[in-house]
Amino acid sequence: MLYKTIVQTLLEQRPRMHEQLRQDRKLLRTLENYATELKSSHESWMRVLSQENPERHKDQVVTEAFELALNELTDRLPRESPQPDQELSLDKAMAFIRNPSRRG
Repeated sequence: MLYKTIVQTLLEQRPRMHEQLRQDRKLLRTLENYATELKSSHESWMRVLSQENPERHKDQVVTEAFELALNELTDRLPRESPQPDQELSLDKAMAFIRNPSRRG
């Protein structure tokens, strides 16, 4: 998964935070830390969901776990009013991940 890309998008939705991190030269380190946290949370949720219902299809577990991890991270970040075209949703994130032609 593209955890860094997703975190970068979340940070860009918070221009004040993004700019402050950039000015303080902490943007890359913060992005990497949040990406690591997102990945760990996603993996943890996948284990929990798989144990709760071992019969569940793997794709469903991966998607639900990602949604839970993304919501946890988003809830922890400071809130700023997003620009209308910058809202990150699970649907947009998953569409980006599933479409290799958009990755450059």
